[in-house]
Amino acid sequence: MPPKQKSKSWAELKQAGNECFKTGQYGEATNLYSQAIKALEKNSKRNPEDLAILYSNRAASYLKDGNCGECVKDCNMSLELSQFNVKSLLRRAAASEALERYRQAYVDYKTALQIDCNIAAAHDGTNRMTKALTETDGPSWREKLPPIPTVPLSVKEKLAQKSAGNVSQPSPTPQQNGTTQTKKPAPSDKEIKKAQALKEEGNALVKKGEHKKAIEKYNQSLKHNPTEVTTYTNRALCYLSVKQYRDAIRDCDEALVIDSNNVKALYRRAQAHKELKDVRACVDDLNSLLKVEPKNSAALKLLQEVQKKK
Repeated sequence: MPPKQKSKSWAELKQAGNECFKTGQYGEATNLYSQAIKALEKNSKRNPEDLAILYSNRAASYLKDGNCGECVKDCNMSLELSQFNVKSLLRRAAASEALERYRQAYVDYKTALQIDCNIAAAHDGTNRMTKALTETDGPSWREKLPPIPTVPLSVKEKLAQKSAGNVSQPSPTPQQNGTTQTKKPAPSDKEIKKAQALKEEGNALVKKGEHKKAIEKYNQSLKHNPTEVTTYTNRALCYLSVKQYRDAIRDCDEALVIDSNNVKALYRRAQAHKELKDVRACVDDLNSLLKVEPKNSAALKLLQEVQKKK
């Protein structure tokens, strides 16, 4: 008889799920996160925060696959375990928005902004929901909102300390699906200026066609300011040029956490998916882009190209 294979731990299953998520295999990622949840729930020493992260990760996979109902359910579970998990709030907001539950989406975007006022995706979402609710409910739309929870100062301080701790750890794998933006403290003015100068050096190298050198400059820039969306999209362009398509996808993922409707991030991720022959993911990104810019000629052309090959 062959030796019995040792079953994987919840942490190994989570890691495998993260890898599948990064490469756009959302169905497989969902399956692995489900196995990880079952394994962790059986563990008597389980940490509620670990379980909250697994539910949030699976919610992200459901969201990517367009299964918004299941995404909301998993975010609810995650937020029961870890009340002010920013990523769960943002994912539930995005799913609620897609389901046209604009009041709930507005509440979640506003709650996320109480925790971190620098989340561009939450600012954008709040603006979109304000417009949608004004159209549907009229000028008195705020009166129909569910209550917006107040985030206690103690919670904000705890999350800020945790963020600082996470940033200093030399872990190569982000805790949740490669999206670390909301965990980083806001950079100082000095850091922002330094990051901008390094980004501009990178831009100058791109114009000369020196993409590998430009990547190094963007790497340095992001160390000073990891919240600058254009640095991620610029580095993604360089990764495309040197055929590092998975790295390009990761950068576009980061950019889209910061700005969920970023056209360059959607287009460049679509290009990377096309090169990796993931037609479905490519088409999904192009369709998302065309919702933002319906007449984007580059996206329309690439969509035509990809659909001809199907």
